[in-house]
Amino acid sequence: MKTAQDMKSYKKLLKEALEDKFLRTALDTFNTVYRENRPTVYQGIDFESIKKEIAAGKDAALPRLMELFEEFKTNAEAAGAKVHVAKDAREANEIIAAIAKENSVKKIIKSKSMTTEETFLNDHLEKKGFIVTETDLGEWIIQLRHEGPSHMVMPAIHLSRYQVGNLFEGVTKKKIDSENIDKLVKVARQELRPAYLEADMGISGANFAIAESGALGLVTNEGNMRLVTTLPKVHVALVGYEKLVPDLKSMLQILKVLPRNATGQAITSYVTWIKGATECGSAPSNRKIMHIVFLDNGRLALTKDPVFAESLRCIRCGACANVCPIYSKVGGHKYGHVYIGAIGLILTVFYHGKENDMEIVRNCINCQTCKEICPVDIDLPHLIKKTYRAVLDQEGKTPVKNFLLSNVMKNRRLFHFILRQAYLAQKPLAKKGPMIRHLPHLFEKEHGFRSLPVIAKTPFRDQWKQIRPKVAHPKYTIGFFAGCAIDFIYPEQAKALFKLLQGHNVQVEFPKDQTCCGLPALMAAEEETAKEVARQNVKAMQPGNYDYILTLCASCGSHLKHNFLKIFDKDDAAPADLQAFTDKIIDFSSFMANILKVSPEAFEGTAKKVAYHSPCHLCRGLQVVEEPRKLIELAGFEYVRSKDEDVCCGFGGSYSVDFPEISSEILKKKLDNIEETDAQLLVTDCPGCVLQLRGGLDKRGGKLQVKHIAEILSEVSK
Repeated sequence: MKTAQDMKSYKKLLKEALEDKFLRTALDTFNTVYRENRPTVYQGIDFESIKKEIAAGKDAALPRLMELFEEFKTNAEAAGAKVHVAKDAREANEIIAAIAKENSVKKIIKSKSMTTEETFLNDHLEKKGFIVTETDLGEWIIQLRHEGPSHMVMPAIHLSRYQVGNLFEGVTKKKIDSENIDKLVKVARQELRPAYLEADMGISGANFAIAESGALGLVTNEGNMRLVTTLPKVHVALVGYEKLVPDLKSMLQILKVLPRNATGQAITSYVTWIKGATECGSAPSNRKIMHIVFLDNGRLALTKDPVFAESLRCIRCGACANVCPIYSKVGGHKYGHVYIGAIGLILTVFYHGKENDMEIVRNCINCQTCKEICPVDIDLPHLIKKTYRAVLDQEGKTPVKNFLLSNVMKNRRLFHFILRQAYLAQKPLAKKGPMIRHLPHLFEKEHGFRSLPVIAKTPFRDQWKQIRPKVAHPKYTIGFFAGCAIDFIYPEQAKALFKLLQGHNVQVEFPKDQTCCGLPALMAAEEETAKEVARQNVKAMQPGNYDYILTLCASCGSHLKHNFLKIFDKDDAAPADLQAFTDKIIDFSSFMANILKVSPEAFEGTAKKVAYHSPCHLCRGLQVVEEPRKLIELAGFEYVRSKDEDVCCGFGGSYSVDFPEISSEILKKKLDNIEETDAQLLVTDCPGCVLQLRGGLDKRGGKLQVKHIAEILSEVSK
């Protein structure tokens, strides 16, 4: 659980996590293994189709949640259960405590439930004098440590067997063999068994509440849940409204993805259905005393929110954390409050207040991995930006970075003037060569993990008049969107593009009124600035003049194609040519491979070994995967695959400035993987990735060259 209330103290927590070698190793290993194994359990299943079907079903249910609730209540109470409604966490806890008191309960056992974590139910019950024991192994471990879960599915993933062994020694007062995990599990069984037999009440959550039958569905891998819900005389289930589904068919659809996404299993060890007051020998009437408490806590208001309603699709699989490069470095206690991972960055502000979300919501690198993995198609990166905006609005303060972005980026001439002046300002640092290798002492400690590129003496836009290619009878005419990095840092990448395209009978034009794509503003939650910049770019590019609008920057391309439509959703001030503009956006590799359909005969060939880094916004944002690799091989290079090619390099634009301690660690692992390939060249499709990768390799003294894919193709083109 994140406890820092300002960025300075949050940074200290991040530092603690980054210095925990076991945590780093465990999470990195899990991240890699999960990513490698997950595709196996989805064989034969069209993940993209099923997640859209589930999302549509969830969205259809949200407006009628109260109707589904009434249907569920009628059916559940007909089967002998008592259904309650709690408007918030306090009321839910009080209802459950009252049920315990009414039934003379002294001891309570629990199965894993994120909803009870949300309400801090254990704390409330213990203050009322009840003895509460978690029976899920991971939950029991963290209960003994007096901490919250670090993952929604694997709550104790942050702990080593030795830490658990030491903990168990304190509980049992006996020497524990920490090397043997089976023995540790046996200790837990021995310690927990009396709790099952002595408990008067069992508390669970639920994965599903099926309206047509009034039944609850629970998905687990440990048998403790069945003991919790059957042995004691009283069973209470705390359920969020969003767990309501119309029927068994809807539930089974979700069940296809929940275990696969959560733990890489086709099905969990236990799938349990509970309907009403079942037989129970420990109850006075031989019938279970069954209570179901539905928790609102802001959920019903969220169903009416045009932006955030889709967050209620979440089925708590935890996969957004499983694949998150930030979570894999710092863990859930530093990357969430109660709910962790990408969904936690969103839900925290609604369930636990902005004061617990102000820092963590900024800690998103926008790699899009969470969106790709989400089994219910939540656009998590988009909602995180919206959440950050909501937090800023509630706080009523404007960070310095946001102030500068808002006031500079809208003014193209001022923005470009500042970038030009950066060339002069860097001179004391850029003593020789294309890289700045030593920053002023004030910045070197945090930001010295990579060398920085020298700003170009002559921006690309100032060279355009002299280098503009002229094609007599072009096959295609494209508008070139340069982006800031190519315009002011890497104009050589644009020159390589022009050489290639001229050889393929393509006319290139560069509308000089274009400006930054606006992604930095959107990442800082300055949506109005992003809109204004978008208007300027659509007007400048005049999409009707071109067959395609091509960019060499994956981040720009994804933002132009997808985010422009999102930020202007139902906005009357959207540019008239917006749809035409976004329809014509294309990345370099797709244009070369799919439009020009270049062949090996267009290249001279070479025996150089080439490794490839897949930019986040290319492979996930634009969903371009095979084309760059195909081009590398077509051009005659020997393509060597590196480990985790499509994992983020740690750049994320200004993220690497805001959180350099995390950016540097992500970069280190990326470079280690690449250097293991013995490649002679490293290529990628994004100038931002070039900046990060080239800077990191230069800082560590690596000999590997880093180039944009357009550059290497240009070098070997005939």
